[in-house]
Parts: sequence; structure tokens; C-alpha cells
Amino acid sequence: MSADAWWKNGIVYQIYPRSFQDSDGDGIGDLQGIQRRLDYLVELGVDAVWISPIYPSPMADFGYDISDYCNVDPRFGTLEDFDSLAAECKARGLKLVLDFVPNHTSDRHPWFVQSRASRNNTKRDWYLWQDPAPGGGPPNNWLSNFGGPAWTFDEASGQYYCHSFLKEQPDLNWRSPEVRKAMYDVLRFWLRRGVDGFRVDVLYHLIKDVEFRDNPQNPSFQAGQDPSHQLLPLYTTDRPEMQDIIVEMRRVVDEFSDEASARVLIGELYLPLERLMAYYGRTSDGLLQGVQLPFNFQLITAPWHAAEIDRIVRNYEAALPHGAAPNWVLGNHDKPRIASRVGQERARLAAMLLLTLRGTPTLYYGDEIGLTDVPIPPDEVQDPFEKNEPGKGLGRDPQRTPMQWSGAHAAGFTDGTPWLRLGGDWSMRNVEAQQGDPASMLQLYKKLIALRRNEHALHEGSHEQLEAGADVLAYARSAGTRRLVVLLNFATSETPVAAELLPADTVVLASTHADRTGAVKGELVLQPLEGVIVAQ
Repeated sequence: MSADAWWKNGIVYQIYPRSFQDSDGDGIGDLQGIQRRLDYLVELGVDAVWISPIYPSPMADFGYDISDYCNVDPRFGTLEDFDSLAAECKARGLKLVLDFVPNHTSDRHPWFVQSRASRNNTKRDWYLWQDPAPGGGPPNNWLSNFGGPAWTFDEASGQYYCHSFLKEQPDLNWRSPEVRKAMYDVLRFWLRRGVDGFRVDVLYHLIKDVEFRDNPQNPSFQAGQDPSHQLLPLYTTDRPEMQDIIVEMRRVVDEFSDEASARVLIGELYLPLERLMAYYGRTSDGLLQGVQLPFNFQLITAPWHAAEIDRIVRNYEAALPHGAAPNWVLGNHDKPRIASRVGQERARLAAMLLLTLRGTPTLYYGDEIGLTDVPIPPDEVQDPFEKNEPGKGLGRDPQRTPMQWSGAHAAGFTDGTPWLRLGGDWSMRNVEAQQGDPASMLQLYKKLIALRRNEHALHEGSHEQLEAGADVLAYARSAGTRRLVVLLNFATSETPVAAELLPADTVVLASTHADRTGAVKGELVLQPLEGVIVAQ
């Protein structure tokens, strides 16, 4: 196997640490809890574990407001707990990926405390400070992604500081060489502790316009949308200078790659397709020098129709630079769960889609048992996004609820009271209940993951889109003489498959319907909302 096979051909599993497994009864998941569940992940068949932030934090944004980049928050454990987790992952052949949050710190980080101490402080230019506008008020019209202006006035120094998110999350100044050096040293700190890579939070936000110009109005903005979308982020995201930064960041990570294992950078990038492709980086000596996996979020927002997803796949494959590794994502901690977006039956189709497309799939914890968003009453809301914009449905608590392990107290997540309420179906929709049910979502995921691992055509083969009618998404995956065909019926009625699409002597290797296996005799008719993988 090549050194980069684990992230090119493997499966990444995202853990939101507050919600995966609590080990000490305080109702909040932790590192020891994750370690306790590693054997489950091995049995599931994933290759890498990505853990959302575990750093010390005042928790204004649940860990994305960091006060110390080189330690572990006591809620999650200690550095020794992290080292133990890293060692246990390595012992099981699991790769470990951490969240890296470079755009902003907590306002309680020592860097910002020094920066706001005075205009003459040596760390003043580590953050973005500006004088008020000539008539008073913020220096420009930039908006926070969490509501309101992106500027907060500091009475003591008479200037505003910039924050793309909460006022408790001041943005770092990535034009400062000292900031870059400090943040690259953070990467090295964790790489030396055995980390295999990083998912880089809001990577495209790092550089802002040097002239601090106003963002233009968004002509397509409509009432009721996320208020931050009323402006086009022309001067606050995806600036040209970002390309230099991703090259530098990649060089740091590559310092720790060797012949046995290449380290990886995964970029969080909510960008149009042509701009997303730019983050693979420039080519040097025939190799791309940017982020190896710029997250491809198109399936999260796609209308769930065969024709639309066919268009997305074709356009994405066509846009990839030479040598670029594709990737696909169905959900994450910021977006509604797939089973809530499309329903449980279609979520089974989505599982087959994710695990058979060309490229690295990322699973969000709990999707493998069909977890859905959990309505959170107003008096139990935790997410600051919802608190800042109440009643607009922008909160992310519903997709961050605890993992449902069993029918025991609190679904086996904690001996105490969970930090967020469980789904109403927890006593039946849990890992323990689905382990013994061959028709369960969990067993479907296990079967698909095992098939993907065993079939070269699925984990490293070529990809070819096929024409199969308006309601069926079809494509072939091939490696050598082995050719598999994936057929996904998006219709709620039976749909026959044209004989010319199928290999001779067709055998169904997997179906989203547990009762279909083996050789196909006569015409292949897909059941409503059924997906199949067939081969000769």
C-alpha cells in the first residue's frame, strides 16, 4: 500500500466529542469514552477517526473558541488521555485526525489578552484591529456568521476588533509572519504526538482584504435566510493570498510524512465548485501542493433527485485537477442529519451512494444507525448560533445529540444526565438493537463498508456515469477486469433496468433491501427506493 492510501481509499469517521461517549458521568463525552468505543469503530470498518475540537475553551462556541492550542480541555480529559487514545488508535490500525481552528482564538487566549492590552503591545497586530469609521461605528459593513456586525468595539483602546463568528472569537491576522509561525508550531506539537492529519476549520476565512473594503450586497438574498448571507463575502473569504498559506501549511504537515504514512490536510470549504478546486493547490514537480481533501459538501445541500445528483457527480469529476483525490460528505456537526433531510429509506440509498462513489467518504457519527435531528426546546438550547438568532432554525443542537448505544439508561452514553436530550426513539434506534437485526441501517453500513474494502473497484477503481433513465442514478466502478455497476432507484415505484446496463450473468453483491441477494434471473427490477451493486 502507498503511504497515502489510508486517506485516498479509506473511510473517515467524524466524532463530535461531547456526544460520543461519556466515561465519568458528567453528561459530556470525553477522550476516555472515545477510547472505550474504538473496537466498535474497528468492527464498523472505518480507517480514520476525526475528532472535533478538544482544546481548552470557555465553550462560547463549544470548543471552536480556543484558549490554548496545545492542551486538552479538562471536560474531555488530559494530554495523557490523548496520548493513550493515540496509542490505542495506532494499535488498532486507526488513523487519528484532529480539528485545527486557525481563523480565530478565544477572547481569553493569552495572545488576545495581550493584543487588547494596548495599541503598543507586541501582539497587537496578531489580530485585526481598526479605527472606527469616520462618522463613528464599525470600520466597514462586514457581518458575523453568527449574526450582527463582525466588529466589536474595545473601549480601552478605542478600536474595533474583527470576529467572523462570535465576539468571543476574535480573528487572527494571518498576514502576520509571527501568527503563521505560531500556528504552524501548533500543528507540529500535535504531529509529534502521533496525529495523522487535520481537518482545518473555515480554511477559506483566514485572509481578509488588506484595504478592509465593504462587502457588496447579495442580490439573491431573501427574508428569512441566514442574515449573514445578505452580503457577498468578497473581501472576507477566499482571498487570493490563501493559496500561499495552503502551500505553507502543507509543507509543515509534509515534514512528518514518511514512506509508511502520509499526513493529510482536510479543508472545510463552503465554496462554489470552481473555487473549491483551487484549494488542491498549485502543481510543483507534478504534485499538487495544497489541501489533499478540500471537503466536497455538495451532497449535503443537493435536492434528492437522481438527475440532480448525476449532474453533481459528473461536474465534480470533470472539475478535479489531474492527480486530485475526490471526497464526499453526507453530513457533519453543522448541518441537519441525512435521515432528517431525506427520510430513513432514502438515507439507505444515500449510504450506498456515499460508499460507492469514487473518493474518500466521511461518515458523521450516528448516521450509521439512522440518527435524526432531535428537536430541542427553547429552554434547553445550547448553541450560541440559535441564541443569537432565535426562532430562525439556525441552531445546530439537533444534529449534535448523544450517540445512542443501547437501551440502557441514557442510551448507554452516560451514567449521568446527557448535555443534550436524546432522540425519542433511543430505546429502539441504538447500536445494540441494530447489531442483531440483518435489515438494520447499521448492518447495511457494515456490509457496504466491507464490500468497499474488499473490492478494488470500489475503493480505488475508475468511475463512469451511466444513463439509466430519469429516476435511476447509475455508474460503474472498475479495476482491471472487474467491473461493478451501482444502480440507485430514487423513485417510489418499481423501476426496470435496461439489460444493456448490466453485466452478463448478473449477481447482486449488495442491496439496500436485505431480502435481495445472489444471481438475477431475467429482468432486474429495482424495488421502490432500492439501491443495488451488481457484478458478473
